[in-house]
Amino acid sequence: MHNKTILPGATIGIIGGGQLGRMMALAAKAQGFRIAVLEPASDSPCGQVADIEVIGAYDDRKAISKLAQISDVVTYEFENIDADTLSWLCARAYVPQGPELLTITQDRIKEKIAIQEAGAEVAPYEIISKIEDLFLKIKTVGYPAVLKTSRGGYDGKGQLVMKDQQDLLKGEALLQHGACVLEKWIPFEKELSVIVTRKLDGETAIFPVAENVHEENILHQTIVPARISQNIKENAIQIAKQIADSFGLVGTLAVEMFVTCDGTLYVNELAPRPHNSGHFSIEACATSQFEQHIRAICNWPLGSTELLKPAVMVNLLGEHLENLYEVIPTMKDWKIHLYGKKDAKIKRKMGHVTILSDNVEEALHEIDGSSIWKTVKEKIGG
Repeated sequence: MHNKTILPGATIGIIGGGQLGRMMALAAKAQGFRIAVLEPASDSPCGQVADIEVIGAYDDRKAISKLAQISDVVTYEFENIDADTLSWLCARAYVPQGPELLTITQDRIKEKIAIQEAGAEVAPYEIISKIEDLFLKIKTVGYPAVLKTSRGGYDGKGQLVMKDQQDLLKGEALLQHGACVLEKWIPFEKELSVIVTRKLDGETAIFPVAENVHEENILHQTIVPARISQNIKENAIQIAKQIADSFGLVGTLAVEMFVTCDGTLYVNELAPRPHNSGHFSIEACATSQFEQHIRAICNWPLGSTELLKPAVMVNLLGEHLENLYEVIPTMKDWKIHLYGKKDAKIKRKMGHVTILSDNVEEALHEIDGSSIWKTVKEKIGG
């Protein structure tokens, strides 16, 4: 693929109209680009800030063809695009990211093999095609283990924790969706993520290592800098770089990892796009993950990822909004981002708050004292 520089005034096409597309669009518009978005419904979070809305399903060739015609470069904000459709699009439009990485990250089995080929460790696992495999392979993996569908899971969906033989029978339901991965449960100390951006010519920039706290399988907080040793930090960055190089990454990739008590790092998951755990970068870094992604796909020099100030990002779910609105008038230094979603459903990501502080403990203390997240407050900072 030739290296084409996309200049201001050009149109960037985004497949997917969610919050990642919205923040990508806002970063691109600040640099003078126009935005076209493909999304099944109008007035999506990204559609609200786009110049052109193309309404259609993600596999609607007619709609995708229209997006290709009006865009100088095309990117995507999530993984749910059918790989065949993306390959079809790549033949008709400039998609510097290509279809390969998306094809790998859509399938946990392919993803694990690719991570290992890049020289990084994953949790010990077995591939399960039928229920008999599960009874056989659990002997190798041991309890506790996690059974995950190879395709389509996010925020803890499509997963089943197995603690004893009775749990094995529950695996039947997941296996109806196709092959699964049986993973050894890793007793981790912390969850980390590293966001790496790379250009076609190999220029790479890596964001500060982030520490993530999940509640009910949904990201709750991201703490930066991560409270880990320098050695673990350097290893995490090295792993992210190895994976990016191995994949010939163009654009942004989030590498999620577990750290065990002995400092071993296991790669848990990859996301080939800007990521929820990178939202802190909007205020806390010299360049945000969204601006960096736009720079990479447009072949601009990558920006500095220097951390300007420690930060804690907290997700706002549907159930938090009412409390947030009550306290907004008193929140002096909070950076509040809301995504323009119509229905504030429970557990639905509606926005996030970033608090910058001289040290993260102060910010965590402030969050702990807030009434917004009182449903999960007891567990925060643990």
